[in-house]
Amino acid sequence: MPRINIIRLNKSFDKQPVLSDVNLKTDDGELVVILGPSGCGKSTLLRLIAGLDEPDSGEIWIGSTRVDRLPPRKRKVALVFQNYALYPHMTVEQNLAFPLKIAKTNRKEIKNRVLNIASMIGLSDRLTARPAQLSGGQRQRVALGRAIIRQPDLYLLDEPLSNLDADLRAKMRRELVELQKNLATTTIYVTHDQTEALTMADRLVVIESGKIRQIGTANDIYNNPADLFVASFVGTPKINLIDGTISDNRIEPFNLSIAFVPSDYDSSEVTIGIRPEDILIGPDGTLKGDVTGLEYLGNRALVTFRYLDFSMTAIGESGRCKIGDNIRFIVRTDRAHIFGQRTGVCFSS
Repeated sequence: MPRINIIRLNKSFDKQPVLSDVNLKTDDGELVVILGPSGCGKSTLLRLIAGLDEPDSGEIWIGSTRVDRLPPRKRKVALVFQNYALYPHMTVEQNLAFPLKIAKTNRKEIKNRVLNIASMIGLSDRLTARPAQLSGGQRQRVALGRAIIRQPDLYLLDEPLSNLDADLRAKMRRELVELQKNLATTTIYVTHDQTEALTMADRLVVIESGKIRQIGTANDIYNNPADLFVASFVGTPKINLIDGTISDNRIEPFNLSIAFVPSDYDSSEVTIGIRPEDILIGPDGTLKGDVTGLEYLGNRALVTFRYLDFSMTAIGESGRCKIGDNIRFIVRTDRAHIFGQRTGVCFSS
């Protein structure tokens, strides 16, 4: 399947930059998830790839074809929206067949491809139903099926699961990944949901204010965030961010050794990032804190506590402490991330 290559893409609306110097290249058949907060430009990026908007500058290539000035119908991409966009007066069969009828495909092939896709998305027994008679998950399957039936070079999925409840969303995530791997078609998936991003992506693109902050596997981005934004945006519960200082080749308040500080960094002030799972609560801990909050998570609990002047969170065993307790803990110093306070760039990644 063709790769996509985006080169120095820029887009503004009413002189307000929405995307700034975006560069992105996919591999064949890759599932790339674009993750970012609302309004960061991720849906605009999909619209530019699909041809619904034109870039101010830059290039978009699908395979060996430059497409940024081609009309949408010549790009061989399929765009799936979060609101399904099904025709309410048409049956499942008619909705699936519609793109092929527009393309003037012969009736026999339409029938065969509709039956094949209906089987693939698990709706063979609902072909005569209309969208109003379907569940949210079934409607989303029809929307996906209508995209698949066109046999495009590229799938663009714009938060397709955001209207589903939590359980159905988890089920559809698994089905989508399996379907994408079976199709082996390059796919770009946009979401603001970290769980979707971390569980689905071959590679993850974190975007903020129209700029790509980091590209990598979910594991790379979670464990080696490039900057403070990536560290704070990716991960639930959120990373602990503590202001610290460099003194005598150590970083306080946790007495961390300095692994690496850029030679041009001329400040003693840093920010220390510690994931909640890297704070270990137990009687052998060398540091002390006072518990201020607890969230029950089954066999675990999210423990909020006060250490010096800082509020921190850790993941501990349920029932081991209560609000008001004084606890002991240690920090996995080998897992800590050190950021420049002024630049936000991570020294330890």
